Parts: sequence; structure tokens; C-alpha cells
Amino acid sequence: MHDRPGSDPGRSGGPTVAPPEPPSPSPRPPVTIRSLGPTVYLPTVIYSLGQGAVAPVVVLSGTALGASASAASVLVGLIGVGQIVGAVPAGALIARIGERPAMVWSTALVIPALLACVFATSVWTLGVAVAGIGLVGAVWGVARQAYVTEVVPYELRARALSTLGGAGRIGAFVGPFVGAAAMTVVGTDGAYWVHVVAATVAVTVLLVLPALPVDRAPGTSPAKVRTLAVVRDNLAVLRTLGLGVLLVGAMRASRQTVIPLWGAHLDLDPATLSLVFGASGAVDMLLFYPAGRAMDRWGRRVVAIPSMFLLGLAHALLPLATTVVGLAAVAMLMGLGNGLSSGLIMTLGADVSPAAGRAQFLGAWRLCADLGNGGGPLLIAAVLTIGPLTAAVLTMAGVGAAAVAVLHRWTPRAAALD
Repeated sequence: MHDRPGSDPGRSGGPTVAPPEPPSPSPRPPVTIRSLGPTVYLPTVIYSLGQGAVAPVVVLSGTALGASASAASVLVGLIGVGQIVGAVPAGALIARIGERPAMVWSTALVIPALLACVFATSVWTLGVAVAGIGLVGAVWGVARQAYVTEVVPYELRARALSTLGGAGRIGAFVGPFVGAAAMTVVGTDGAYWVHVVAATVAVTVLLVLPALPVDRAPGTSPAKVRTLAVVRDNLAVLRTLGLGVLLVGAMRASRQTVIPLWGAHLDLDPATLSLVFGASGAVDMLLFYPAGRAMDRWGRRVVAIPSMFLLGLAHALLPLATTVVGLAAVAMLMGLGNGLSSGLIMTLGADVSPAAGRAQFLGAWRLCADLGNGGGPLLIAAVLTIGPLTAAVLTMAGVGAAAVAVLHRWTPRAAALD
């Protein structure tokens, strides 16, 4: 056997020459809110703009096809039904093919659904298409949450997810104005065309801009697990803290229902009511980053409990609002509570999600929130069938108190999540 040159200083007569070390990889820059802007927040704003453009015109499309007022209201609710039905399958799809491919393929489905809305000749066709829009929205929501949860360090998580929620709210706020501008040119269908363009641009941004890599230690990549197994293994969390998330969703959706109802009760004209609602929304949008910063610095409970307390208190005070000024004050208090909870549901879900099966878990988590979003207005409607509006409003104040109690009991303290 021959010795390698330079392997033995006694034989070679000279010092050993060590082989050159491979160059160490340059460290990746840390993930920041700004670095997430192009690939996460920008597509979210654009896609949400399209959703916001469509939301106000579904009723108009339904009535144009001969639907009654109640049937047209059901059409609007089908967007939420699509989100509920699509939440868990969205998690399974994302776990199988990844966040970005799931968004790309789901966008390829939403465009035919939007075109079906444009060319619908019956209420049934419109209803199926609207439900499809909601289903694709569920894929986008779960995919964005799963990706940010993976790529962002824990100490930045709440700010990143609150900003994600804020990006969606900004798009939804701007969307109706863009849709209105389009409708002045091509009629009601213009809102659907805005969503077609927005979805196309959003997915183009996803495909063109490189995503931030997900750093994992060797051997820690999440295993492929069945969705049913993920739900079963995390059932204790879903039926405790998940109940709190359901109540949070109900309170958030109630705000969008009781303010218009109370405005109608006070005989306010639509323009005045829109200003009241806009003021509430402005307070809401201004708080998403401060809310995330507070959660990152002092823990999730410091935002979760006060936000639901404020929403519940605002509902309890609403029967005392007998003037437009009083309604505006209560509406802004609701906006304060709702804005303070921006990103709360996504952050709590990220905190308690398992590494293996995270996307499937977040799909089930979103289902809890969407059931609350759909259940809040339904609870109000149920109470209104047997009692006055005041009773419905005070019932939701009770839901807010229940949300405070559940979140106080089950929201993990910061130290438990480190």
C-alpha cells in the first residue's frame, strides 16, 4: 500500500500540507418584515383587493338573475361556506404539494369561477361559482399562514402574521373602490374582472419573485402524515383553544352585522352609515402592527383577552347609542377591539401547530375560525326571529364574555412557547 504524499512528515521530510477547507457558505440575511414584503405581503394585498371588489356585488348579481333578497343574502354566505368546506382540504393539499404550488393551482381554478359569475344565467350557477371563490380563498389563507410560520423566527412571528392580516385588510378595503371604478365602465361584471386581473397579477408575482428559503436542521423536515391523524393527535387543542378561536371569529363577524342593523334601527341614510363603518375600519387597520409588536414583546394573552373584552363591551354599549355620534363612538370601539386582535388567530395557530402536519393542522385551525365567522351572523339572525335587535346585540356581548373566559383559560403563556 502506498502512502499519500504529505501524509507522514517522517517520510516526506517536510511538514504536512492540510487539504484546503471548503469555503463556508455565506450566512443568509435574517428574515425581516421588509424582506417578506415582495413575496408574501404584496401578493396578499393584490389578491385581497380582488376579493374586496367582488364582495359587494354578489347580491347585485343575484338579484339581476331573479333572486329574492333572502336568496341573494344566501349567495353572499356561500363565500363563507366555500371557505369552511375548503379549509381542511386546503391544508392537505398544501402538505402534499407545497404552499406556492397550491396557491398557483388554486388561482387557476378561481379564474374560471369568476368567469362563471360573469356569464352565469341562473342563480344556481352563480351560487356554485361564488362558493368556488371562497374555497380558493381558503387555500390562499392557509398557505400564507403556513409559509410565514415556517420561515419567520418565533420572536418575529406575531408581527409577521399581524402584518399578513393587515395586508389582507388593506386589500379588502381598497377593493370595493377599484371595483366601483371598473363598474362605471363595464357594469356590475367589472368587479369580477378586477378579481380576475388581481388573481393573475398576484400569482405572477409569486412565480417571478424568489421565495425566502425555509431553514431546517438536518433530519427535522416535517414528515408526511395523514390529515385525520393530525386532527386526532391535536384534538385537545382544537376543542379548547380552538373553541376560543371560534368565539373570536363570531365576534369579528358580528361587528360587520350589528353596526349596519343598528344604523338601520336609527334610520340613518346609507351614506352616513358608510362613514360610520369606514371610521371603524380605519381604526381597525391602524392597529395591526402595534398588535403584533405587543404580542411579540409581552405574549399573546396581552392582546387576546383585552381585544375580546373591548368587542364584548362595545356590543353591551350599543343599545345605549341613540344618535349617530353614539353609534360612531361604539363602532370605533369595535374597530379598536377588532384591530387589536389582528393576526391573533393566525399567531395562536402557529404557536400550537406541530412541525409534522403543520399545514393540515392550520387547515383545521382555520375551520374553527371560519365556523365562528359564519356562526356569528347566524346566531344574530336566530335571536332576531324570537326577540328584538337589542336582545341579539346583548347575546353577542355574552359571546364576547365567553371568549374572554376561554382565552384566559387556554391561551398559552409566552414562557410555555419558547
